[in-house]
Amino acid sequence: MTERVKEGQAMVRQMAPRLVPGHFAFRTLLDPDELAEVLPRAQGMFREAEGISVIVPVPPRAPLAMRQITLEVHSALDGVGLTAAVSGALAALGIPCNMVAAHHHDHVFVPEDQAEAALDALRALAEGASS
Repeated sequence: MTERVKEGQAMVRQMAPRLVPGHFAFRTLLDPDELAEVLPRAQGMFREAEGISVIVPVPPRAPLAMRQITLEVHSALDGVGLTAAVSGALAALGIPCNMVAAHHHDHVFVPEDQAEAALDALRALAEGASS
């Protein structure tokens, strides 16, 4: 198993962003029974006061379609700075992002038409942290 990286600059330097195949959208399920149908294909889910938020596959160019960029660094759950660095770099370019922190990796969801620009920006950010 890969060692978890905790230090902020090290996480940025080692993030190795990768564009995941497919397109995704965030949806809210109001009926918990819908979850059984959606869960097998869901990329992620979270319970909120308003309902169950899910990230589900959608066709390209679907309304609000997003692309997923996985940060391949095995970031520590108690690491500080990766989310701020990533979201800050994308915000500087006017690229919206939705961050999802999972147990092994962080994932960045960006509008499908800005995915390549986001990937380039994150690669440049990692390279800059290496110098």
